[in-house]
Amino acid sequence: MALEFDLNHDELATVKADCIVVGAFADKTLNAAGTALDSATNGRLKTLIERGDASGKIGKTAILHDLDGVTAVRVLVVGLGDAEKLDAAQYLKAVDAAARALKTGPVEHAVFAIADAPIKGRDGAWAVRHAVIAADHACYTYTATLGEKNKAKTGEPGLRRVSVSVPSGMGDAAKALEQGASIAAGVAFARELGNLPPNVCNPAYLADQAVEFTGRSGDTSCEVLEDADMEKLGMGSLLAVARGSANRPRLIAMKYNGAGDDSKPYVLVGKGLTFDTGGINLKVQGGIEEMKFDMCGGASVMGTFVAVVGMKLKINLVVIVAAVENMPDADAYRPSDVLTSMSGTTIEVGNTDAEGRLVLCDALTWSKKFEPAALVDVATLTGACMVALGKYASGLMTKTDDLAEELLAAGEKTYDRAWRLPLWDEYQTMLESSFADVYNIGGRWGGAITAGCFLSRFAEDQRWAHLDIAGSGSEEGKRGMSTGRPVGLLSQWLIDRAAQ
Repeated sequence: MALEFDLNHDELATVKADCIVVGAFADKTLNAAGTALDSATNGRLKTLIERGDASGKIGKTAILHDLDGVTAVRVLVVGLGDAEKLDAAQYLKAVDAAARALKTGPVEHAVFAIADAPIKGRDGAWAVRHAVIAADHACYTYTATLGEKNKAKTGEPGLRRVSVSVPSGMGDAAKALEQGASIAAGVAFARELGNLPPNVCNPAYLADQAVEFTGRSGDTSCEVLEDADMEKLGMGSLLAVARGSANRPRLIAMKYNGAGDDSKPYVLVGKGLTFDTGGINLKVQGGIEEMKFDMCGGASVMGTFVAVVGMKLKINLVVIVAAVENMPDADAYRPSDVLTSMSGTTIEVGNTDAEGRLVLCDALTWSKKFEPAALVDVATLTGACMVALGKYASGLMTKTDDLAEELLAAGEKTYDRAWRLPLWDEYQTMLESSFADVYNIGGRWGGAITAGCFLSRFAEDQRWAHLDIAGSGSEEGKRGMSTGRPVGLLSQWLIDRAAQ
């Protein structure tokens, strides 16, 4: 269940809520809101902290009950660490810890009063926006395919509403809250799609979700291409990947007109491999059970669309999802096949498990019809990117320096960070083929980069960037879930573009 968010303008001591969240620092002092609440208790709150009933250690939580002078029956103290060193990462960790402490239990309405904490390099509006995003992320619960007994457990009392208390005179708090709630909704939308099993979330399901969402308002619309449409356009590369599956592909374009018909759209292209067996090069070395997450690029660009529409940004946006399933059967494409892409470029297949780029290349070619102001593709593309960057950073590749700077800055603002990898022409030699214009794999070394080089051939005349989210898009293991990244990064990038 999604949280409800609002602003609190009342005196904390008299606010009617189930719990108030304040922050304590490592030196046992409180943030400004906590200090005000402590005054209402005649110093009782600080006394409890000094004797160890609550801690200033980052992310540590303690619930204090029935403090005299406070209407709320609970005060949750969350540790903020060293006040001089409080940065974005520590603040987000504190919000996450507080929300998780209240996720289940008797508290349905909590007032988060830590947005006044002095966060290095961030202002109050950032603190409000990201309190909303982090709290909603922490409280996300997957229920779609649970049985009734387990689903009922998730409906038990727990945090349902968060009010964010802000310092007086903070004029942009309402806008920050609205943006935070919209981005949180986009992240949750992406996570839900990513977490659904592949027997539910197939290409047709993604198309249905896109049509349903865009049907809610007059400034959004959706275009969906099926086999025959793509055949007419010559999308031989995308259709080859889909050949082995009974679940037929869809190419989805969600459109938002927030800036009028004369403004060129920003275009996001997402890899939507709803399940990837590897094809004839079947994944036999483990990890195949996590391949429902191979559509997280598509899910994240759809989530970004949800966020942008919610924020009513004054931009035009087109989100394209190449939704395909890669399966082995008698008609599946093979290593050494030569495919003809929509662009006319011929491709020799070196490995059928390098299918994402084969799907994206036709989607990138098709995207040119929208005349993008900028074009960004997002894909769980290579294990090599995860080897290089781990789970913390998305891989960024582009030949356009100012676009790289925009995306990297957006990632830093949101703490949904990316790291730039080279896209030098020297790497293109690793994709040479004797039998086609390009080979679809580059060999053992630099796998993330050669994948980016492959895609760059289909975006040569565009202001284009590629985000590889193989590591950042989902967690690992049987309890791992979709993260919703990089919805935060992309949403911030588009906020910044709208501000220009």
